[in-house]
Amino acid sequence: MAAEIDERFEAIEECYEFMLAYAAQGLASDKGSESGKQVRAFLIRAVNALTGLGESCTEAVGDGLPAFLAVLERDANDSLAALDLVLAQPAISSQLIDNLNASAHLRALLTDVFLLGEVLRTQRIAQPRPFETRKTR
Repeated sequence: MAAEIDERFEAIEECYEFMLAYAAQGLASDKGSESGKQVRAFLIRAVNALTGLGESCTEAVGDGLPAFLAVLERDANDSLAALDLVLAQPAISSQLIDNLNASAHLRALLTDVFLLGEVLRTQRIAQPRPFETRKTR
């Protein structure tokens, strides 16, 4: 389950990083450029990562973080609405992506992902490793 969460978080983070670069290009449309071809793919990958994110995180962490997981679910749903709006447009300009990047919904989601990702990494590190037996001569 941890690997699935990591993959979802990575897809979201990579999409955001790509969008920052795309916004800086000053493109009027996603048509006719290599990055224009990629922007929809990154957005779709992020949508797939966000779909069911709250449920996956709940399965991974159990009942220990219900209030935070509710926030994550809300922020994921709000971000999905914004991503769906952008994907529904016939042309995705750099300005549109810049506005998406500035969205409070997306920024809240990213903060949630960074925070929960760090909590999960810390928990993994803190888990005791299974006892390893040494061979004796």
